Amino acid sequence: MLKRDLVEKTTDSLEGFLKKDIGKAVDIIIETMSESLDQGDRVEIRGFGSFSVRKRKARQTKNPKTGKIMDIPPRKTVHFAMSKSMKEALIKKK
Repeated sequence: MLKRDLVEKTTDSLEGFLKKDIGKAVDIIIETMSESLDQGDRVEIRGFGSFSVRKRKARQTKNPKTGKIMDIPPRKTVHFAMSKSMKEALIKKK
């Protein structure tokens, strides 16, 4: 699902709101979540899951094409853990 699909489905289910207003609301939500994660905070959406920032250590790897050893610097990544209710819903759909 793309962001525009999310905006369309939300607009369809909420009468009286314009697509551009829903789009702006989605942009604000995403921006706020990004800012919180950038500050190192955890973002939790009940019934959906939680997002957190994890640090990856620096490491070395080998380029399979050239065989050259490369250094990969430390970096931050976003981790998503789905909620228990979402996990159960996905298992039931199988």
